[in-house]
Amino acid sequence: MPEIHQSPQSGPTGPDPASGRTGGGEATAGASYTERLVTLERSGFRRLLPTQAPYRWNLRRLKLGRVLDVGCGVGRNLQHCAPGSVGVDHNGTSVATARARGLEAYTAAEFGSDAGLARPGSFDSMLVAHVLEHLDAATGARLLEGYLPSVRPGGRVVMITPQPAGYRSDPTHVRFVDFGALRAHAESAGLTVLTSYSFPLPEAAGRVFRYNEYVLVARVP
Repeated sequence: MPEIHQSPQSGPTGPDPASGRTGGGEATAGASYTERLVTLERSGFRRLLPTQAPYRWNLRRLKLGRVLDVGCGVGRNLQHCAPGSVGVDHNGTSVATARARGLEAYTAAEFGSDAGLARPGSFDSMLVAHVLEHLDAATGARLLEGYLPSVRPGGRVVMITPQPAGYRSDPTHVRFVDFGALRAHAESAGLTVLTSYSFPLPEAAGRVFRYNEYVLVARVP
């Protein structure tokens, strides 16, 4: 079982003025970012080893039902969600790539303008994986609040962010979002935190292992 986190630790927050980073997600909006995601999927040992297997297992064991994958990118997580799950992303090129893989994905504008898709309570859960670190706190809060009505009462919200080594590995990251920041997002949105844990290794490994993640699971009232 993953390590259950008991005592959130603080970390750096907010945009990094010295780096010139902005916190509205602009760096992830273009075709070059989609190309980067696809290249990373195919690079190095990922071509030879089932590196996604632990993360796929982690999603499936949560039994999330029909998922709204917010910030789905090219569909890395969406492809492991239950049938009927839907992805949404602000990057049209990423959405097109996810669709080419046979996944149901929409741009934010498409999703918002489709009354059937955006119907209140139509999803069992919402996944926000590797998204919040690309946004400043206010933008992240608006993102969560904007999509939460689509999740049924009693449904769940899963938020996943990278730990220190992963955060440092991507220049498009603008804010370090640890357990404390995830909990703050959940509480601000009126969610009840059910659990938080480090995955796939204990939190200490996240200082050097770039694929270690903070995971928080919360319930919608």
